[in-house]
Amino acid sequence: MKMGLAGGPVLTNIPGYKELSPAGVIDPNLFSLIPEHLIRRYMLVPVRKSGNCLFVAMAEPFNILALDDLRLFTGCDIEPLAAAKKEIKTLIEKHFGTPEIEMVMQDLGIGPEDGEPGATPEEESIDQAPVIRLVNLILTRAIDEEASDIHIEPFEDYVRVRYRIDGLLSEIMKLPRKMIFPVVSRIKVMANLDIAERRLPQDGRIPLKLSGCDIDLRISTLPTMFGEKVVVRVLNKGNVYKYNLPRLGLSGYNLERFQSFIKAPHGMLLVTGPTGSGKTTTLYTALNEINTIEKNIITVEDPVEYTLANINQAQINEKAGITFANYLRSILRQDPDVIMIGEIRDPQTAEIAVQASVTGHLVLSTVHTNDAPGAVTRLINMGTAPFMVASSVTGVVAQRLVRRICLRCKQEVKPDNQERAFAGLAPGTSLFAGAGCEVCNYTGYKGRIAIYEVMTLSPELQNIILQNVSTEEIRQAAVSAGMITLKKDGLAKASKGLTTVKEIMRACLRE
Repeated sequence: MKMGLAGGPVLTNIPGYKELSPAGVIDPNLFSLIPEHLIRRYMLVPVRKSGNCLFVAMAEPFNILALDDLRLFTGCDIEPLAAAKKEIKTLIEKHFGTPEIEMVMQDLGIGPEDGEPGATPEEESIDQAPVIRLVNLILTRAIDEEASDIHIEPFEDYVRVRYRIDGLLSEIMKLPRKMIFPVVSRIKVMANLDIAERRLPQDGRIPLKLSGCDIDLRISTLPTMFGEKVVVRVLNKGNVYKYNLPRLGLSGYNLERFQSFIKAPHGMLLVTGPTGSGKTTTLYTALNEINTIEKNIITVEDPVEYTLANINQAQINEKAGITFANYLRSILRQDPDVIMIGEIRDPQTAEIAVQASVTGHLVLSTVHTNDAPGAVTRLINMGTAPFMVASSVTGVVAQRLVRRICLRCKQEVKPDNQERAFAGLAPGTSLFAGAGCEVCNYTGYKGRIAIYEVMTLSPELQNIILQNVSTEEIRQAAVSAGMITLKKDGLAKASKGLTTVKEIMRACLRE
């Protein structure tokens, strides 16, 4: 495959046009040869100059008007090269900056020299149209790029804005130091937070409706040395209805086990994994699967991330003394069939959840452990008796999210020695990876997929748990009973070309 700027593919079916070298480096001085307004108008980037010939990457290499203007302004012969529009736009913004942000700075009277530490605009500026446009730009761009989180971070000389896309953070823009107060205050106004309180953390939410989609922005502020840091969690309410159990990515073997857990009349299903591993999505999908008119389903969450149709959802409020344990006691008097607990985090919640599961209720919840066997040990460490854990827990699901290979630039590759050793591959084995293109922003990945570890508490495993053994002994017994580990499930998906061995190594190198 021929490659373009930053390793991206270029069009190869244009006769007489040269192609960009993947090793080529663009000299920043070349940008001075062409006026900025022409570069932005025609979406082009000067690549290199050889004698009187200027090579220019263009989104529309057949644009005769653009070629004539370039010859007139530069006095050079123009050799057009075809490249992706998104790729060119990224390079233009990298060199000249984002025009919307520059306009905001100009409207506020802030120039590059105004970025000294400690300087902040007047409080009145938070309601000015330029600040509103800037905050709207940051939010809408994150939604367009399918970011899961927005980080606005103040430092001594600048403010950094980062998006978390497919699980990884990347820097999107830098703002002058002066902008931290108006930007944070504007977000606080939108979230109905106290703009005068800058010493304590605050939490809020902003409901939005964009292009027919319901978006919920969860706002968290945190005072730091140089101002308040803001993290915005982006929740698309429509996403939860896109999933059903087969679309979660469970293999046939694991799917059959998972379905047996949620179809049981009673017992406890635990979903475990680190923050941001998709546990809530898995539980919501399970609830949608078993949601029928005959069942009374009640959830208690912190916070309620998505609103589910025909399900009673409650949100805890610890400041008001309403905790998971308090809510659960009341829920048990509401004649529930299924109870979903956002997280088991204390002995009181664990005790009530276990009692509910052994008295005829199906209980779904999450715990924070590294693997499925660790969930059993975690409950015991909270003070739950081993015999109660063995009799109440029917299954545990551990999961991680790994990046999916971009379908647009997917290609066969030879794994390196480290990958072969990790995956146990024979020499000469081929796998798949993304080459990088404009669709995936030249990362080789687009979207994410889950890998799973599903542990069924069989009678043999229950006997092991009654002996109050270590997590490792439970793990060995579970594997002997047929549990597929996270690593094995991930490597199976890598062999199918869904993800890469590097991603599996990143997610579960401990194994």
